[in-house]
Formats: sequence, structure tokens, C-alpha cells
Amino acid sequence: MMSKTIFIITMTSLVSSDFYSSRYDDFDVQPLLENDRILLSYTKCFLDQGPCTPEAKDFKKVIPEALETSCGKCTPKQKELIKKVIRAVMDSHPEAWDQLVDKYDKEKKYRDNFNKFLEEQ
Repeated sequence: MMSKTIFIITMTSLVSSDFYSSRYDDFDVQPLLENDRILLSYTKCFLDQGPCTPEAKDFKKVIPEALETSCGKCTPKQKELIKKVIRAVMDSHPEAWDQLVDKYDKEKKYRDNFNKFLEEQ
């Protein structure tokens, strides 16, 4: 009985690790999209140029892997939210976007695949 329980717990852990935590699936990105100051504060956090909110700190931890895998572990909802925020940064602050890309993909290994991800509907 004990080994069956351990197996179920192990399998549950493996399945859930296929995606990032759904904790932020309902994160309201509207304030970031509507308030440039908030958008810039997140951007500065990601660039190590300013303080981070707890949420921004969590997002920052997954940026390298999400970039490398074109958000391979993101839930569909997370992909939608990420694309909205990235497009806002690209449109409103292209220089900050360039800095982010340079910081997280200095060798330009992932840019083409990540750009394709951003273009997906």
C-alpha cells in the first residue's frame, strides 16, 4: 500500500512539473498594460535595475527557461498573458525590450524560436 501511495505522489509531481504553477494564471495584466509606471517597474526588476514585487520576483525566476523553451512549460493562459505583456514592452519601450533580450539571450540562441512563439495566435 505504501509503495502505491509513493508512486501516485511521484506521478502527480512529475505531471505537475510539466507546466509552471498555475498560481498566476489569473494574474491581472491590465494594470501593466494600462499603467506605464507599473510596466516599467516590472521591466526594471527583470533587468536588475530596480526592486521586485513578489510576483515579479517569481516571474523573473522562470524567464531564462521560458525563453529557452519558447514558454514550453507555460499553460495556455500563461502564454496569452506573457504575449500581451511582452508586446506592450516591445511597443512602448523598445529599448527596454532590447535590454531584456540582450540580458536573457546574449548569444542570440533563442530569438528566432521565441519570436515565432510571440507571433502564434
